[in-house]
Amino acid sequence: MMPQDPSLMAQIRTAVPVKITDIRIVNLKVIRETGKMEAAWDPGTLTTERIGGGSVIEIHTDQGLTGIGPGMDAGSLAAAKAQLVGKDPFDIEQLAGPLRYYVGRSPRTVSALEIALWDLIGKATGQPLYKIWGAAKDRVPAYASMIQLSTPEERVRMAVQLKSQGWKAIKLRAHYQTLKEDVQLVEAVRKAVGDDMDIMIDANQAQAFGTWQPGVMWDFRRALETARELERLNCLWLEEPRLRYSFDELAKLGSMVGIPIAGGENNRGVHEYRWMLEQNVFSIVQPDIMVADGVTGFREIAALAEAHHKKLIPHHGGGNLGTIAQLHAIASFPNAPMIEILHDPPVAAYTNGFAVMQNPPLVDKDGYISLPQGPGLGVEINKDLIAA
Repeated sequence: MMPQDPSLMAQIRTAVPVKITDIRIVNLKVIRETGKMEAAWDPGTLTTERIGGGSVIEIHTDQGLTGIGPGMDAGSLAAAKAQLVGKDPFDIEQLAGPLRYYVGRSPRTVSALEIALWDLIGKATGQPLYKIWGAAKDRVPAYASMIQLSTPEERVRMAVQLKSQGWKAIKLRAHYQTLKEDVQLVEAVRKAVGDDMDIMIDANQAQAFGTWQPGVMWDFRRALETARELERLNCLWLEEPRLRYSFDELAKLGSMVGIPIAGGENNRGVHEYRWMLEQNVFSIVQPDIMVADGVTGFREIAALAEAHHKKLIPHHGGGNLGTIAQLHAIASFPNAPMIEILHDPPVAAYTNGFAVMQNPPLVDKDGYISLPQGPGLGVEINKDLIAA
């Protein structure tokens, strides 16, 4: 995958419309496995963490430009080609609806295709996405989102290490069997890092569409008592303390406590976020650009949140190209103050997912990620990882 020729891009910007000629899935090599990890929200299941692996997509054009996006469902490739080949990527508002209707078996597939289309638009205009979308800032504070439950001693060690590296915020998982254990975890971390590092707590109670999921499940009383304890400990927010569609309870909880209640990472469709915003369910909405409703829907949700005077702090975006697309989106909205980075080293460091890129943006010593300045996403795929 060759870097885009600046002189070619200059010609394209004054030439005939760009036309899509092909969509390809590019498989990536695994560099190495870093270990196994049990996510707090999925107890009993060990996943293998890797550097490299997976796939990305390429959308090719008759002008020699290539847009890249996260991997997509291979079973949807023919349908995607039927909708996009021969079309102009600049017509994305016309393309978005048919993509959802004909290709949208997986929301991640629609998002991957739209990210690649926007990457093409950026490359054709010579501008990074956040400037096309309306730059509100050119760097964004990052927070380290833990994956494991682990132990209070280890989480204290991790928080102190992250603070020494410049991270300004950490998100812990509240998944112990008892409220007392969850509070003891937060108390230990707060004591270790002081008040100059933000702490957020994720209960992950909205993983399922229904009313059951693995691990400890909270009722309203536990959610309320936890929120009050976390407020005492000066936590920044409590995330997903009840079931995904318990809108009435979540709104009631938010009215009874001072700590902001956050959520929405698993909700899909602009309509669900409209319901949440109209019912004042959350103080902080957390759509994921890979889950919510494609890039088009994500940006509509962000605008709705701004109109309702709510903060937008999205879910992590998958940990590679989706996170980069989300970084650009966050930088374009004034009500989006920070970005979530899944980072639980050494097994699940965020740099593992970013290794698919040859020039990824990294968290600096001040805890910020600067926006890539190249056209489109501003990153390219690591050529050493492309499988034969």
